[in-house]
Amino acid sequence: QVQLVESGGGLVQAGGSLRLSCAASGRTFSNYAMGWFRQAPGKEREFVAGINWSGGSTYYADSVKGRFTISRDSAKNTVYLQMNSLKPEDTAVYYCNLHGLIGGYDYWGQGTQVTVSS
Repeated sequence: QVQLVESGGGLVQAGGSLRLSCAASGRTFSNYAMGWFRQAPGKEREFVAGINWSGGSTYYADSVKGRFTISRDSAKNTVYLQMNSLKPEDTAVYYCNLHGLIGGYDYWGQGTQVTVSS
C-alpha cells in the first residue's frame, strides 16, 4: 500500500513563507516524478510544481515561478515545496502526487490546507 503523507500547511500573511513536505512509503519506485497540485474552492485541481526523481529536473506553473521551489531528499523519499512571497491567490488545498513515468499510475496525498491572508 502506497502512502503519501503531507505536512507543513497553515495560515500565513501575504508575503510570508511556508514549506510543505511529502513523504512516500509503501513500495520501491522507479521511473517516477513527484509533484504538487492545488485546488482552490470552486476551481479545478491545478499543477504547481514537479520534479523528476532520477535526474532532478524541475517544472513549475507560471503562476509560481520565482516564488516556489521544489526539491527532494532521495534518502528519505521526501519531496518539499518551499513557498515564498505567498499571495492570497495561493490559498488552496495542496496535494502531493507521485506519478509513474512508465505505466502512468498516480498516487495522491490527503491534502494540506494553505491559507494566505491579505
